[in-house]
Amino acid sequence: MSFLARINECNRWAPGDYMPFIVDGERLGMARIEFARALCELDDQAFALESAGLRWAGAPSGFDARTDAMHALCDELIARGLISHQHGEQYPVTAGRREDARFLIDRACAPYFGVRAFGQHINGFVRRPAGIMMWIARRSADRRVYPNRLDNMVAGGLPWGIALRDNLRKECAEEAGMSAELADRAIAVGAITYCRASKRGLKPDVMYCYDLELPAEFEPCCQDGEVAGFELLPIEQVAEIVRDTDAFKLNCNLVIIDFLVRHGVLTPEHPDYLEIVQRLRSLA
Repeated sequence: MSFLARINECNRWAPGDYMPFIVDGERLGMARIEFARALCELDDQAFALESAGLRWAGAPSGFDARTDAMHALCDELIARGLISHQHGEQYPVTAGRREDARFLIDRACAPYFGVRAFGQHINGFVRRPAGIMMWIARRSADRRVYPNRLDNMVAGGLPWGIALRDNLRKECAEEAGMSAELADRAIAVGAITYCRASKRGLKPDVMYCYDLELPAEFEPCCQDGEVAGFELLPIEQVAEIVRDTDAFKLNCNLVIIDFLVRHGVLTPEHPDYLEIVQRLRSLA
């Protein structure tokens, strides 16, 4: 395998299998064609297949009304077996920035409509005389997705109604037992984008990335049961795990590859360097 192969894994989808999801003439997502056809067969004729794509013809006016209508629709789709479940976290439906949300959708339902989801991932690391050591989490065995796989020290979705810094503090406390004071030392280092087909639909996602250099005495301790444990590994070993195995949750590979580039572990001498750098931020 290779670092570039890991990026490819997160950008694997067939455009011909999807069509734009359109509300008021604006493309807000990409729905799988089979799912779009099923929506158009609903009794209320709320959706229409047009040359431009799948149009939510019955969308009410206004942010709150559309949010309520989408929630009710997803409940109906669950009852019909077209959607698996609702997660309970509301995500913005937007053509660009999360602040420009047109309405909200449940986190678990977002991929069915191919709307962009946002998350935050933290590279927790320690500097030792021998080099950089990185804290790696192992996901709990009962997680719905990627059970037992390796993960970034702290990572989570970014729901609506909470500021980035406040959500970062919350995730750090829940997943690593970290104080707000320590979490506030995390440095924003950019955003990574990818677009990947999944069982539920399409994930054209954005991950805000942070580096957090930790005190040598700090040991993360999960508080919410989502992480089975943590291990502190040399960055060279982490790089080998990413490159040569499928041990990590897929999108976490991208966060670590970006860290390797920025900290000079993966250098311009690498034959795939330029393509790796470019494709970490190929927004769909």
